[in-house]
Amino acid sequence: MANVSIRNIRKSFGPVAIIKGVNVDIEDGEFVILVGPSGCGKSTLLRMIAGLEDITDGEIRIGPRVVNDVPPKDRDIAMVFQSYALYPHMTVAENMAFSLKLKGASQAEQKKRIQDAASSLGLLPLLDRYPRQLSGGQRQRVAMGRAIVRDPQVFLFDEPLSNLDAKLRVQMRTEIKELHQRLKTTTVYVTHDQIEAMTMADKIVVMHDGIVEQIGAPLDLYDRPANLFVAGFIGSPAMNFLDGTLEEGGLRLPSGALLPLDRRPPLQAGAKATYGVRPEHLEIVAAGTAGTIPATVAVVEPTGSDTTVIVKAEGGNLTVVVRDRVSLKPSDPVGLKPMARQTHLFDEHGQRVADA
Repeated sequence: MANVSIRNIRKSFGPVAIIKGVNVDIEDGEFVILVGPSGCGKSTLLRMIAGLEDITDGEIRIGPRVVNDVPPKDRDIAMVFQSYALYPHMTVAENMAFSLKLKGASQAEQKKRIQDAASSLGLLPLLDRYPRQLSGGQRQRVAMGRAIVRDPQVFLFDEPLSNLDAKLRVQMRTEIKELHQRLKTTTVYVTHDQIEAMTMADKIVVMHDGIVEQIGAPLDLYDRPANLFVAGFIGSPAMNFLDGTLEEGGLRLPSGALLPLDRRPPLQAGAKATYGVRPEHLEIVAAGTAGTIPATVAVVEPTGSDTTVIVKAEGGNLTVVVRDRVSLKPSDPVGLKPMARQTHLFDEHGQRVADA
């Protein structure tokens, strides 16, 4: 195992800058997830750690070693790809043994490592099968097993669950997290799915347009997003935003409604600001109630455990999640009451106002 240090990393393809000065420290044994929308540079950064992409500028260390010019095979890393990348003419056991053969491991060592990895991943009955005889989830397990037998310093995962159906993704999330808890190997994992990031990571790196927007533990990012991008990206359904003007008692919306703030923000009265509130931190109350957002019900989506209500308000559509069953129908007028202690405030530049 080893720590990974990424220092001022930049990557350009010709005149186009893809990674624009990224700094990340990954501790020994930590499970770190790089998350962000498509095109933000997260997979490119992972491939640079693996040595599959050249570094334009900056430095990457794995343990004490600078690996900028070290070939991928000599970096002591193992990578699991989105496409599984299994050899179709080899059995499961042969796929898992391939890297060990290249390293000159003895037959006894190969067998032991394959048995241990296959046992931990539930692959023992499948060792004689070929990839074409496996389901998507089984193929992904084989790809993980092939990485495990190498006993690398660092595991790299590049969107490994994106080809699986929703139920299997949930199952595989649990299996990967349990695997990390057993092996305690430093892991860097790329996904565009923020639910994966929230449920699996020790630390999340949120990327956008080639830069790091925020680094932190999942609940830190959820509770204290640094800016509007992180606030809107982390959390499902996404945070609601309303623009207004600060006054002594809260944030005044263009409609005239005054929204409460739990603490006095360090901004001047009259300053433009954006009020953020998560769907589960809005209450639906009677229309016209003081201190509420006037709205009209558009769509009601019951899911069993809770109900999602989409409403039309002055800032556009807002989302509310309620834990109880509701008897609402489209066009019903309602008021939305924010839970003041759970609200967020962002200045006119989109940065979090610390005391809000």
